Amino acid sequence: MRLLPVLLLAFAVHAEIRPMTFKAVLETALAQNPDLALARLDERKAAETVRAARDPFAPSAFVGSGLAYSSGFPMSMEGSAPSIVEARAIASIFNRPQRLLIEKSRQDEQTARISSEERRESVGYRAAALYVEAGRIAEAAKTVSQQIASLESLLSNVKIRIEAGRELPLEEKRARLKLAQAKQRQQRLEFDREAAETDLALLLGLAPTDRVQPLEPERSVPAIIDSETDAVTNALRNSRELQRLDSQLKAKALELRSHDAARLPTFDLVAQYGRFARFNNYDKFFNRFAANNAQVGMSFRIPLVPSLASRAQKNIASADIVALRTQVTSARGRIAVGARRAWQFVAQQQLSAEVAKLDLEVARDQVSQLLALFEEGRVPFRQLEEARIQESEKWMALFDARYALDRARLDLLRETGNVLALLR
Repeated sequence: MRLLPVLLLAFAVHAEIRPMTFKAVLETALAQNPDLALARLDERKAAETVRAARDPFAPSAFVGSGLAYSSGFPMSMEGSAPSIVEARAIASIFNRPQRLLIEKSRQDEQTARISSEERRESVGYRAAALYVEAGRIAEAAKTVSQQIASLESLLSNVKIRIEAGRELPLEEKRARLKLAQAKQRQQRLEFDREAAETDLALLLGLAPTDRVQPLEPERSVPAIIDSETDAVTNALRNSRELQRLDSQLKAKALELRSHDAARLPTFDLVAQYGRFARFNNYDKFFNRFAANNAQVGMSFRIPLVPSLASRAQKNIASADIVALRTQVTSARGRIAVGARRAWQFVAQQQLSAEVAKLDLEVARDQVSQLLALFEEGRVPFRQLEEARIQESEKWMALFDARYALDRARLDLLRETGNVLALLR
């Protein structure tokens, strides 16, 4: 049990709060995010698959031995004549199915690259959303702190008025309730802020004890798309999903062509060498014995009847192509509708933010008027403080409206494939 406080203290010592700008957060996320590291590994694996597919066209050389003692006629050892040392080299010079499979592997590499870009945009969107959320919570927490100060002042004033017999005791309970509600909101905001900053640190590949605090909490997401038509056009042009499906479709077409090309002949260049020994009875069964033997030539194979497996794989590839074309058609419609709706939602949130701003201006003007009247002794302090509390509520409403607008713009950027444009 004594070890637990020590571990908790060590855990807290290593925790770090990292203030970062919006651009720094995006750059760090794209450089250090664990999901992107896995995506880069998938790209490397796809590149190595291309190299593996090219292997039949690269000369392969083998050196070994078919050493054996022969009694009677010298028979073969694993398909070769018994020898002390044997060497063999082979390379394909014409193999149309394998050439098409190489092209398919290159297309699969392109698919992996597109998937990696898709993950980059997803990570960029998540980083931007968490940054905006953490900034909104930080600004809201400041407003709630000011609201708590006003409520504490109001409570003190109510107590004085009760002692003077100018207020009922019920008013003190109401003031205490409002103060407790404000403190409850402040606590909830602090927990939400810690969660958002911790999630942002994890997204950036930092330690789970670290927190990333926005240096630009009031930064808003810029409006990059100008119209609904531009939104749909950008979404269809930049969609990684459509690009990935198109790449997969091209890969399947190459696979189908490789099955069709299986009926073509294949040609291999072959060279081999063997060192023979007399104890294998070569001099007894052949007219002439030679210890060193070599040959260079070309072998070819002509398939006469396609295998059942090849025909089945061809049919599977054809079915996959039909399925991918169906997915492309469905995805194009869904992406266009999603972009249109995202643009419309941004327009709605812009009006909501404008309404919240005007509502706040009205509340601020009302506070200014009451402050002037209070200085003249024409309104009570309680009425002024309640107006200030209402102003704080309008501030909170404006923060929420701006946050909703920023999230809507981020969603629009995600739908149109322009999230990474925020790095410019």
